[in-house]
Amino acid sequence: MSLKHHRPLTPTQRYLILNRNEKISTTNKPVRALVKSKKRSGGRNVYGRMTIRRRGGGHKRRYRMVDFRRDKLDVPATVAAIEYDPNRSANLALLHYADGEKRYILAPRGLDVGAKVVSAEKADFTDGNAMPLHSMPPATYVHAIELVPGRGAQLCRSAGTAAQLISVDGKRATLKMPSGEIRMVHSRCRATIGEVGNSEHQKVSLGKAGRNRWKGKRPRVRGVAMNPVDHPMGGGEGKTSGGGHPVSPWGQLSKSYPTRRRSKTSNSQIIVRRNGRKMKG
Repeated sequence: MSLKHHRPLTPTQRYLILNRNEKISTTNKPVRALVKSKKRSGGRNVYGRMTIRRRGGGHKRRYRMVDFRRDKLDVPATVAAIEYDPNRSANLALLHYADGEKRYILAPRGLDVGAKVVSAEKADFTDGNAMPLHSMPPATYVHAIELVPGRGAQLCRSAGTAAQLISVDGKRATLKMPSGEIRMVHSRCRATIGEVGNSEHQKVSLGKAGRNRWKGKRPRVRGVAMNPVDHPMGGGEGKTSGGGHPVSPWGQLSKSYPTRRRSKTSNSQIIVRRNGRKMKG
C-alpha cells in the first residue's frame, strides 16, 4: 500500500494525494445479498428541520452489511476479495465460508486474497482470526472488540487502529486503547487479531473542496466570521478572534470542557482516561 501523488497539471492535482491499494478489487461488485440501500437525511429530522449542520449532497452509497459479531464458529473461510467501502475508512474482506455462506469483515493489515481465517473459542494467532479475549495471550494487538459479549464489535473499527491486551483476570480483560485510555471489558468479549488495514487513510489529501462535497460534507463557516445574531463569537469592528473562550452557537465551551456524563455506567470500567487522569472509584 502506498500513496499516489499526481503531476500538477491542474491546481487540484498539485495538492491531491490519494491512497493507492493494489489489493482492492476493481472488478468485483459488492455481493447483492450483503448490500442494502442507505437513505440520506441531509441533516434533517422527520419534520424537515436541520438538526445536524454541514451535511448534504454527496454521492449515492449502498450500505455493506459487515459481520461485527463473528458468530459463525469453527467454520473456516477463505478471503475471496478485498473491497472498498464508501461508508468507513477501513476496507472490507469478503469471506467465502466452507458451507457456501458469504460475509464481510473488516480487512486487517496484511490479510491477502486466498488467506484462511476462522472464528472460534481457540484458534491460531494469525491476523483475521476472532476469539474471546480470555483465549489470547497478553500483549496481543486486537481490533473489532466487543463491549458486551454477543453485541458485536464497537471498539477499534477505523483504519489503522488496534488495542493492546494488557491482562486477563477472571471475567475482566484490560485493554489499552489507541487513544491511551486503559479500560476493562468482559473477558468473554470477542475480538479480531491484528490491526485494521488501510492505515495510510489519514495521509490522504483531498486536493479540492469539491471532493468533500462528494462525501456529503458542506462548507464550515467560522463563528468569528458570523454576525452576533448568528453566533456568540460573531461581530466586532474589523477582524477579531472572538474575545472570549471558544463556544458553540448555543454557548457550549469548545475546549477543555468535559462532556462525558459522570453518571455513565461504563465509567466504572475505565481505569485511566485518555488524558492520563485516573478515574475516581
